Amino acid sequence: MVHVVLDAMGGDNAPGEIVKGALIAINDSDSVTVTLCGKKSDIKKELEGKEYPKDRLQIEDAADVISTEEAPVMAIRRKKDSSIVKGLTMVKEGKADAFVSAGSSGAVLVGGQLIVGRIKGVERPPLAPLIPSTTEKGVSLLIDCGANVDARSSHLVQFAKMGSIYMEHVVGVKNPRVAIVNIGAEEEKGNMLVKETYPLLKSCPDINFIGSIEAREIPNGGADVIVCEAFVGNVILKMYEGVGKMMLKSIKETLMATVRGKLGGLLVKPSLKELMKTFDATEYGGAPLLGLNGLVVKVHGNATSKEVSNAIKQCETFKEQNISRRIADRI
Repeated sequence: MVHVVLDAMGGDNAPGEIVKGALIAINDSDSVTVTLCGKKSDIKKELEGKEYPKDRLQIEDAADVISTEEAPVMAIRRKKDSSIVKGLTMVKEGKADAFVSAGSSGAVLVGGQLIVGRIKGVERPPLAPLIPSTTEKGVSLLIDCGANVDARSSHLVQFAKMGSIYMEHVVGVKNPRVAIVNIGAEEEKGNMLVKETYPLLKSCPDINFIGSIEAREIPNGGADVIVCEAFVGNVILKMYEGVGKMMLKSIKETLMATVRGKLGGLLVKPSLKELMKTFDATEYGGAPLLGLNGLVVKVHGNATSKEVSNAIKQCETFKEQNISRRIADRI
């Protein structure tokens, strides 16, 4: 049984979509229990009239809410009765296997390190979302996408190792190909960080390093693990999301512009639905903060119930494969 504590007050759609996501997850899987952490009265209102296994859903009352406008470090230290602090503390104390939140990214990142703590030897925990690509599994891992904007070369080497473990044991990619984001394929290209990191990755015996990867090759399945510091990774992630929305909108507008297009649209509708799923971030769950002594997963601030439920299911695989233990052994 996997026990996930869910930040019921975090995100634009809390608590409604968060609670719905929890109910979907426990109704779909018999091996998941969820604790909704947040204002008890608000959570109970959302649960009224809903059908779900009562023995696998609990509520942990938390009076405070950390907003995105607050300074993360100060908020974590001052708001001990917030859903984020109480949820992370449950993971630290072994009362839960994972914590999932759509709330303040800064607070989740800071709280993950201060409360749950880093695995011994891990220098910086990275955020690692799955992004669509033309690889065999249909996804690549982007690491880091938001946690460490001033990373050093030693951090990126650890990102590569942790990313390889995640892709192999969670996604099922054997001997995943690792590449570092660069402005060209040649080894001598790049900024100082890339130039320092490249030879370290090249000489690393426990990863399958294939060299540099340009941004245009990421969607084409050029690698399974895409290594970069967080500034670059976040730009790549946001561009991905924007291009996906723009492309789908353009296709829809083009098909609806003429009678012929509308008729053709009816024929290709099933295929378009599959295409839309490929670019739908909710299909992939959240971004785990790797390298901690427990699992912390960050989902989008505007997460819907679908993304929340998929993030909870993601936690099942993480625990089954004992990813934290594997990372500790490797690092």
